[in-house]
Amino acid sequence: MITATKIAELTGHGNPIFSLALSQKPGILFTGGNDKGLVEWSLKDNAFIKVMFPVKASVYAIYCPQGYPLLFAGLRSGHVLVFNFLEQKITHVLHGHQAPVFDIKSVQRKNELLVASEDGTVTVWSLNDLEKIYTIPVSKDTVRSISVSPDEKQVAFGCRDNSIKIYDVEDYSLIKSLHGHTMAVFAVQYAPDGSYLVSGSRDAQIKIWDSLTFELIKNIPAHLFAVNHIAFHPSLPYFATASMDKSIKIWGADDFKLYKIISREKGYPGHVLSINKLGWNGSQLISVSDDKRILIWDIQFDA
Repeated sequence: MITATKIAELTGHGNPIFSLALSQKPGILFTGGNDKGLVEWSLKDNAFIKVMFPVKASVYAIYCPQGYPLLFAGLRSGHVLVFNFLEQKITHVLHGHQAPVFDIKSVQRKNELLVASEDGTVTVWSLNDLEKIYTIPVSKDTVRSISVSPDEKQVAFGCRDNSIKIYDVEDYSLIKSLHGHTMAVFAVQYAPDGSYLVSGSRDAQIKIWDSLTFELIKNIPAHLFAVNHIAFHPSLPYFATASMDKSIKIWGADDFKLYKIISREKGYPGHVLSINKLGWNGSQLISVSDDKRILIWDIQFDA
């Protein structure tokens, strides 16, 4: 039995919210979207703190790498803004793309940053000096999402051409192209133990792939419309999915069964438009939406 209780609703964004990230500093949330600034919130007080910095284009991706006092904001313009927490200002702008940036992740053991773009490439940057190292020509179309395997040996890219591309992190050579979705792949996420990869698509399906053999383990008709994001619980065997159908669903990470639907149709005071991103803050699940709101849910897993 899983219970979900809405404990807070954060408002202030004037337009759809596309991205969120939790700070390395406990209790701090960052959000961005089709607004003029990237916003900092307190999760201790569930309150607005400040606009971190202005932006000239929509924020599609926010990322805070472990061990670095940096925040990266990927913009619709193709630029990536680098905010330094120690200096409390934007210190760099990464000019690697001329088309929108949709996702940003890092490979910690190599001190490298990966930036995925609508131009079909992923640029690789040094986290030490923020210089570009390499450009990976992944697809002829948009690269929408990135997931690095827990052992940092593989990286998966979800693409608009309906495929998932798996690369070797050591030299960024292509290992495998996975085909099965019938529409653009919006979300990819490795399981915490690295044994499988979950993909979510505009076709409303979730697919589970073995990360060793790359065989399809399971196909789940998960939502009514596009699956926008996938987020594993930080310590328990569950993952959550967010959809354009305005619902959040919680699934078993070991049995792939559906355990909870959070939506207005199910009687919850949820989002009224597409849910774009999710984030776990302990037992709290944070969701952001086209409806301009940030909702915080307390999720309890009862035996």
